[in-house]
Amino acid sequence: MPSERKVIMDSNKEVTHLSSEERRIIETGIRNGSTKTAIARTIGKDNSTVGKEIKLHRKLKYKSSLTRECSNYRKCKYGRECFPECEDFEQFTCKRRDRSPGACNGCSNYSHCRFDKYIYDPVDAEREYRTLLTDSRSGYNITTLEAKALGEKIQPLLKQGLSPYAILQAHPEIKLSEKTLYTYIENKVFEGLVDIGPMDLRRQVNRKMSRKKANTYKKREDRQYLIGRNYKDYQFYMAENPDVFVTQMDTVYNDVSNGPYIQTYKFVCGGFLFAILQNEKTASAMTEGVNRLEAILGTEVFRKYVHVLLTDRGSEFADANAIEKSADGLRRTRVYYCDPMQSGQKGSLENNHTELRYVLPKECDLKKLGLVDQDALNTVLSHVNSLPIEKFGGKSPFDVVEFMYPDLYEKLTAFGLRKIPVDQINLMPSLLKDRRPDKPKKHAGGRKPKISAISPREVAQLAAKGLSPKEIAARMGVSIATFYRRFPANKK
Repeated sequence: MPSERKVIMDSNKEVTHLSSEERRIIETGIRNGSTKTAIARTIGKDNSTVGKEIKLHRKLKYKSSLTRECSNYRKCKYGRECFPECEDFEQFTCKRRDRSPGACNGCSNYSHCRFDKYIYDPVDAEREYRTLLTDSRSGYNITTLEAKALGEKIQPLLKQGLSPYAILQAHPEIKLSEKTLYTYIENKVFEGLVDIGPMDLRRQVNRKMSRKKANTYKKREDRQYLIGRNYKDYQFYMAENPDVFVTQMDTVYNDVSNGPYIQTYKFVCGGFLFAILQNEKTASAMTEGVNRLEAILGTEVFRKYVHVLLTDRGSEFADANAIEKSADGLRRTRVYYCDPMQSGQKGSLENNHTELRYVLPKECDLKKLGLVDQDALNTVLSHVNSLPIEKFGGKSPFDVVEFMYPDLYEKLTAFGLRKIPVDQINLMPSLLKDRRPDKPKKHAGGRKPKISAISPREVAQLAAKGLSPKEIAARMGVSIATFYRRFPANKK
């Protein structure tokens, strides 16, 4: 009869969590291409423990530029324009990344792999583990009944002005430290049981703030949607794809509560400013604005000129996944975010906001100014984009887009934008005066304007353009006799 094999295991290893040294060994094993089983044998853990550790703490370091992770992208006969019903689509799988060891550290194909890349960092893993360990152990070692009994005992003493220290000295049967009792009162453990709160403590204001509360004032870390979409990621992507088109996005408004809100886009290639009028400054509204831009340009033109979308970290642009994908679930653009307080990273758009503010100045009601609909905004955009630019050799953004990007020009003009002659460009708030809701209506058959209402400046401008006195009078809505009485020097 064969002898029974005795299995001897290190009991200490079975009950302890992974240490920082063991995590470094895991990272070394991943870099060397070892399997999870081999790594687990090295540190004396079960292979499932190693697998869970890697999967839980690995981070996405590179996001694929492909619409979908397809294994046949090299020989795609559709020019890598993915669509849901593609019969050649085959989901890409990587044995090293998806199975064992489960991360891309040390992979020989890392530099030229086109798919998502995950990295396991033992330092980040240790920090996340410590945070989770602290959170899981936060709480209070007291039942509801015990809390009620304790509260009823200390309530009258606190109302008499005694400190927690004095209460504990007079009642040694309360097996708590002074700090614990302070914590119970400050964190409202007795709330709903007895009438005890932080304001019953005589030295509450002078007490040092707890570490947990102090942590709420520390500098926040990047949120989840920013991973793989920071400005450094943008620079890295543009270095690898220097020929793609970039569009910058932002929001302009005066009244943060009532709007209106202008969702601005800058086609950097042609220096052209486009915008959509919004009634809300929310993530869903801005996502719908991107959907509308795609509908205006068409899917093909949108994916060509909005290949990359660079914006700031405003909460209205937080739904990055919805902005990046069309209704069919395919990627239509790539969203990247500027660094905090670094609006100059999309300075091209910020410069156009200066011109926009000539017509729509700050600290005024934009609706009363005449910005009541998209047509009014299109009027402003038409004048701004018709201005000659020194960088373009005296050409306007309209001229550049018409000559260089005719497909984009066709979509923009079809939406209602038009080139304005230079002599007729108006970059003053008076541009929208005909659209102001409080403008008095003209009465048919009413009296003609008073002579004093005719502006000498407007007359001089019209005369400089070659208009005759009769034509100027007709433009002003008065008779020629009235015009000559007001401006006798113009009489021939």
